[in-house]
Amino acid sequence: MKSIFIAATAAASVIAGSVAAEELRLSHQWAEGDVRHQVAQMLAEDVAAAGVDLTVQIFPNQTLFKAREQYTPLSRGQLDMTVLPLSYAGGQQPAYNLTLMPGLVKNHDHGDRLSNSPFMAEIENIMAADDVKVLVHGYLAGGFGSNKGCITKPEDVAGISIRAAGKSFEEMLAAAGASISSMASSEIYPALQSGVLDATNTSSESFVSFRLYEQLTCYTPAGEYALWFMYQPLLINKTTFDGLSAEQQAALEAAGEKAQAFYLEQAKLGDDIAAKAFSDSGVELGAMTEADFNAWRDVAATSAYPAFIASTPDGQKLLDMALAVD
Repeated sequence: MKSIFIAATAAASVIAGSVAAEELRLSHQWAEGDVRHQVAQMLAEDVAAAGVDLTVQIFPNQTLFKAREQYTPLSRGQLDMTVLPLSYAGGQQPAYNLTLMPGLVKNHDHGDRLSNSPFMAEIENIMAADDVKVLVHGYLAGGFGSNKGCITKPEDVAGISIRAAGKSFEEMLAAAGASISSMASSEIYPALQSGVLDATNTSSESFVSFRLYEQLTCYTPAGEYALWFMYQPLLINKTTFDGLSAEQQAALEAAGEKAQAFYLEQAKLGDDIAAKAFSDSGVELGAMTEADFNAWRDVAATSAYPAFIASTPDGQKLLDMALAVD
């Protein structure tokens, strides 16, 4: 009888130990070589090393949820964590469309200031109402590629067929005289190859991963000034976070702070890698000036901005707060 009691006690201890060790599930859409996966992996490794009985299991490549289907389960507590372009959830919260809006972010350092501004605090309040909390802020940049000359200013897109990344960019480019062709980033290469597209607007990472340097004659990379910036944070369900111990919360926040610094550094590096890939392939490089950037913002002010304001509660207030960040 004594041996049975000892065995039962040991089994109970194992069960209790497994319950005490929390495991969080993190879903994202990217391959394991992508910077967004690296950010998630860094956070997971640092949390595990903290020794607070907390692990983060990562599900890359849309293996748990599809790319655009992650925010809702996150807000409902069916998913613990995700790395997500927040504008994907613009249908649920129109304010999030401001995180992929032309002319709001000039460069990566400006994006970092925006992430720590009263504007982002307002966006975080909206997320909190959806039971969502930010652990890692981050913006990724993009550029223009064309077969009809370099695109740096609005008049460069007049009369050309272009694929844009995001509704607000489509509105702005159409106002500048472009013909818009909507498609997934995976379809850009064959569309350029067949002549369906003359130009495209997408992220630095996509320009490289889809080998668009094989189909373009000029590339305008993100540099001192860039028009396309997309906010892509690492998020956690707020109730899940609040239910963790103080030590586990502290470990997550410390890991998030470290990962955020890495994210900013790698985002800048990604732009340089893209520019080099195009240059090495013999593609001409364009450069956007401050005057070019301001000209694009003027076009957005008569197209994408009014459309956002009309469809978003407190849209004017949020836009003004974003534009106020120097």
